[in-house]
Amino acid sequence: MSGVSPAIVAPLLAWYDEGHRDLPWRAVPTPYRVWVSEIMLQQTRVEAVRSYFDRWMQALPDIPALAAADEAVYMKLWEGLGYYSRVRNLHRAACEVCEQYGGELPADYAKLLALPGVGEYTAGAVASIAFGLPVPAVDGNVLRVAARLDNDLTPITDAGYKKRTRARFAALMPADRPGDLNQALMELGATVCLPNGAPRCADCPLQHLCLGCHHGNAAMLPVRAAKKARRVENRTVLLARCGPLVGIRRRPAKGLLAGLWELPALAGHLSPEEARAALAAQGWQVQKLLSLRPAKHIFTHVEWHMNGYYIELATPPDGLTFVSPAALRADYALPSAFRAFLSVIEEET
Repeated sequence: MSGVSPAIVAPLLAWYDEGHRDLPWRAVPTPYRVWVSEIMLQQTRVEAVRSYFDRWMQALPDIPALAAADEAVYMKLWEGLGYYSRVRNLHRAACEVCEQYGGELPADYAKLLALPGVGEYTAGAVASIAFGLPVPAVDGNVLRVAARLDNDLTPITDAGYKKRTRARFAALMPADRPGDLNQALMELGATVCLPNGAPRCADCPLQHLCLGCHHGNAAMLPVRAAKKARRVENRTVLLARCGPLVGIRRRPAKGLLAGLWELPALAGHLSPEEARAALAAQGWQVQKLLSLRPAKHIFTHVEWHMNGYYIELATPPDGLTFVSPAALRADYALPSAFRAFLSVIEEET
């Protein structure tokens, strides 16, 4: 029994070679494609990323194209992926790469790490997969695999544990295939050494080396510190119409969903009478108000519990931008939190 040791490298690479997932960024692993895919995959499932990645590459095929793109373009391409600071940092980094490195990512781990939005994992993934540098890429999947291999009861969020794990995998990187080893570890965590107490140990190429499996602890690992409960915010969302147009507004430049377009909302869960009174106080001339189906959206640290109203207005109130449903779909990045309230205009052109 070995845990994380050089003994894992050969069986893991052989397993990866036998049949890893066919992913579009793996087919042509240029530095730009690897970088964009890794940023998209943060906090997002692989299957959700596929279509976004293809659309992105068609619209912005290289770093100079991204650097030159208007904010509305790259934000619309990102619409629905969430964690929008990721795409803003992608654009900032692309501009820096054009200014400092002639529009090509540097084949240097430290220089990659210095780019906006690039952490140790992303820098390691790009360095190893795209440039063949012997650098580890340790994400949540890899930390989980390591905890089970070692039967390690240290909380996975412990900073020292992550640092030690990076150092141990750095020592294992094969000079000829560092990118493949990193991808094999990611693949194992994503498809076999699954989270939430559901490892498929019988299908694992490292079962014979896994101390967690040997001791019967794989399902309980990794250990996680108790999460702080998310804050719940009650909101009343307004699908406001003035003739054929829909009213939207910009969110504040800082904070949650900073700078994105949104459907206007009022604090709390307001009854129809309360909503009418609140809007009248703001100068809205409401002609019709109909209830919409409630919805919930979960962010990392907060939950929005939303009820909603479809509203027809006599005149456009101050503070809103009115656009056609077609323009809303094509040109404005609206967070997925509001999608549930758009069904009544989905078929409008």
